[in-house]
Amino acid sequence: MANSKSQPSVLIICGDYMEDLEVMVPFQALKAYGVSVDAVCPGKKAGDICRTAVQQFTVHQTYAESRGHNFTLNATFAEIEASKYDGLVIPGGRAPEYLAMDESVIELVKHFSNSGKPIACICHGPLILAAAGSVKGRKCTGYLSMKPVLIAAGAHWVEAETMATCTADGNLTTAVSYRGHPEHIRHFIKALGGTITGSGKRILFLCGDYMEDYEVFVPFQALQALECHVDAVCPKKGSGDKCVTAVHDFEGDQTYSEKPGHDFTITAKFEGADASSYDALVIPGGRAPEYLALDEDVIKLVKEFMEAGKPVASICHGQQILSAAGVLKGKKCTAYPAVKLNVLLAGGTWIEPDPIDRCFTDGNLVTGAAWPGHPEFISQLMSLLGIRVLF
Repeated sequence: MANSKSQPSVLIICGDYMEDLEVMVPFQALKAYGVSVDAVCPGKKAGDICRTAVQQFTVHQTYAESRGHNFTLNATFAEIEASKYDGLVIPGGRAPEYLAMDESVIELVKHFSNSGKPIACICHGPLILAAAGSVKGRKCTGYLSMKPVLIAAGAHWVEAETMATCTADGNLTTAVSYRGHPEHIRHFIKALGGTITGSGKRILFLCGDYMEDYEVFVPFQALQALECHVDAVCPKKGSGDKCVTAVHDFEGDQTYSEKPGHDFTITAKFEGADASSYDALVIPGGRAPEYLALDEDVIKLVKEFMEAGKPVASICHGQQILSAAGVLKGKKCTAYPAVKLNVLLAGGTWIEPDPIDRCFTDGNLVTGAAWPGHPEFISQLMSLLGIRVLF
């Protein structure tokens, strides 16, 4: 939930094969906090898509890459007026390699840099800052391979201790990778003049293999950025174990496509987790709920949260778990359309997800249909938890 007298406006510079999470997490998190966000790409208009890349380390000497979600632009690059924006976000991935050669992009970045407006730049994004002459004398970090070019451009390079390392220097916030989003986004909010109230809540995520990539990473990191303690658990897995995720998208077929997503790291042990230790529960969608709904310990945990009246936020196929737990009777609820039958058979009142980004709160329960609804989904959960971002 955001409360503002003057809603900040932020611009994101996009390009094909930008890193998937490095564009969507700040895009949706900032919107959930009440910030107006426009995403643009040179040569493209509102409604066009940019292809994204899932980048992560496997067993090789550098990161592996696969296709991510299709990201839909909501503004037209040729029509923007830089002066109306309060801040700039530059995602990483491979897009900065060619965007750094685009004079219109360079002039845009110079406007923000010369005016002292907040700039948040991550991963390979500092290539664009270097091309714009915006790092001379500034402390900054980035993906490790950015070190030579940033030093040559006059920056004071900050060595990364981990892939979550962030550095703030005046109006400039830089980060190594999407692992650092919570701190990176928090720095940016404060640079925009934002203040977080109601933080410190303890929130539990119920995870499983092949949960939807965005549906775990976006709310997880958005809530961490608000200074909440967020744990992720999965049956039969412990702290440090991985869950594989799935990228679900619509690409012209009769149902969604699936591609491999980012590995997600579990932070706590499932056994022993109980509702009394947390203020809220979040259930991502994807394919994980199909098997989690069959686990009696999962059902018991969900019932504990619902019976205690604590906020429960569930999205997409996550409502399969709520249905199996028998906690939807008399509750107004939305979900991914294919889960409608589960909701109705469980005694829930079905709310049509039209449009697909529609979310709904009934008492302590927040439900959403799919990841395009994250801004509403996160904002409604923030409201139940008493968390605000004030500008």
